[in-house]
Amino acid sequence: MAAQHREISVSEFFAKNRHLLGFDSPRKALLTTVKEAVDNSLDACEEAGILPDITVKIEVAPGPDGTRPAPSQADRFIVMVRDNGPGIPASKIGNVFAKLLYGSKFHRLKMSRGQQGIGISAAAMYGQITTGRPCRVISKVADEPRAHLFELSIDTAKNQPVVHEKQQIDWDQPHGTEVVIELVGRYMRGRQSVDEYLEYTAIANPHARIVYVTPTGETREFPRGVEELPAPPREIKPHPLGIELGMFLKMARDTSTRTVSSFLTNDFCRVSSRLAAQICEKAGVNPNARIRKLKNEQLESLYRAIQSTKFMAPPTDCLSPIGEEALKAGLVKTVPADFYVATTRPPAVYRGNPFQIEVAIAYGTGDGKSSLQRVAEELESGGNGEAKAEGEHKDDGPTELARVIRLANRVPLVYQQSACATFKAVLHTNWRNYGIAQSKGALPQGPMTILIHMASVWVPFTNEAKEAIAEYDEIVREVRRALQECGRKLAVWIRKRQQAKNELQRRFTFARYIEEVAAACCRLKDGRINQERLKRQLLQIAERITGGEETDRILNRATKTGVDEDLAGAVVRTDDGELAGDLPELARQVAAKA
Repeated sequence: MAAQHREISVSEFFAKNRHLLGFDSPRKALLTTVKEAVDNSLDACEEAGILPDITVKIEVAPGPDGTRPAPSQADRFIVMVRDNGPGIPASKIGNVFAKLLYGSKFHRLKMSRGQQGIGISAAAMYGQITTGRPCRVISKVADEPRAHLFELSIDTAKNQPVVHEKQQIDWDQPHGTEVVIELVGRYMRGRQSVDEYLEYTAIANPHARIVYVTPTGETREFPRGVEELPAPPREIKPHPLGIELGMFLKMARDTSTRTVSSFLTNDFCRVSSRLAAQICEKAGVNPNARIRKLKNEQLESLYRAIQSTKFMAPPTDCLSPIGEEALKAGLVKTVPADFYVATTRPPAVYRGNPFQIEVAIAYGTGDGKSSLQRVAEELESGGNGEAKAEGEHKDDGPTELARVIRLANRVPLVYQQSACATFKAVLHTNWRNYGIAQSKGALPQGPMTILIHMASVWVPFTNEAKEAIAEYDEIVREVRRALQECGRKLAVWIRKRQQAKNELQRRFTFARYIEEVAAACCRLKDGRINQERLKRQLLQIAERITGGEETDRILNRATKTGVDEDLAGAVVRTDDGELAGDLPELARQVAAKA
């Protein structure tokens, strides 16, 4: 039995357990491949200070006879993702695309989309397993005259790249990277599709321009909404309260510092010389002792002393949140609605890891109909004028549930929605308090999009495929607080509109009888009354007693340049299609074109 024991390569393990990485079905595999390539492109562009221009093209692979079946019937696709990033040096291309657990982000505490160094190499391995074709990579660094072309596959027994072709070529881009992977997949539109993923990516990354060519040949462009890159995050040291005993012992053995005091102050954040001396005093350890000569018992005492010490929260410049304006810009250029609001919570900590929660809500249909038109249609369709909450619907019509967009470090989470902490926080929020209809244990009802973003140096995903966020109490609490902040502003807008709508319905009711009243008065006075003037006077009275210009303003029938003070920060669409409120000018232009 012992003679049969041998080492298992990480590539072999994930080749047999590819479902752990998100390749458990052809449809999901196509989405995961696009996702990993786009995430790498966005990270590379941002770290190099380049506004991303990304092209995604999916085409049906030709069959043995050279023909291409219809996309809905095809089972093999060619995925191409190209960016304008800094490019990859030729010496690194093989390891980046054809070696699992190879990357620059695993050992640093800094917000980034990738974390494990598995994604794009796993996509290349999946294509190799299912089609036998190597992946094709073109990359060019700005200071090199020509681009490098590689055809690569993975030696799964050794987890090493195999280079099939390597040459220098002329390329029409000054710098950037292009990867082409042929794989077995399935293309479908709708939910949990590549189309949905790229739409959500455009919302979360309004600074990026994405061009998407579908398998049917249709070209969709997601234009830039802002012209500024997000603030670059800074790498930080581990926080003392986020380290477990085993890791602490390893860090003590691997450190390059000499003394206990220098180890605590240099290898951790938020530990000053004074605090290091207090910790050593609690543990009964000499702060000037050689750290590598301490016994395990002394290191354990040091660790216990750390756990009983109060520290400042870790620094938060390692995070780069999307920001309220950029969130609204992302939603405005993608999701038609009448009301937009966003909030960014102050940074918080779980297990010593800093994180930040952002929430944005888009509410309404944004169909261009004025409130006057909507009320008229309701009255004509037999509405009795009974007041309903903004989110309520007729009993005989379908109930529209809110759409939830989940993001982690600007990456959309498309699968395992019900297992995600952010989705559960939406369910457990009482939306009826904010004028939105909601059944028990269900999503709120109405034309509503809820976006939730978690930014962290280490997102606690529930699996290697990074599809859902683990349910830490600190995370759920921050998400609910952010939802409540947005919900309160939404409630103010809904309540004012509902009151104004009721007044407008009263005005309509008066207007329906004014014609008859004016005619009756004219008959009583034997025609000695100017009937048209009387009608105008009665209409003015009806308008005055039903709120007058204030009702029109609240219902956006009158164009305005700003929003109410109690809705500060929100963006409201007026009936002429204009967007009132704080919004980048480029996002306004994009929304106007849409």
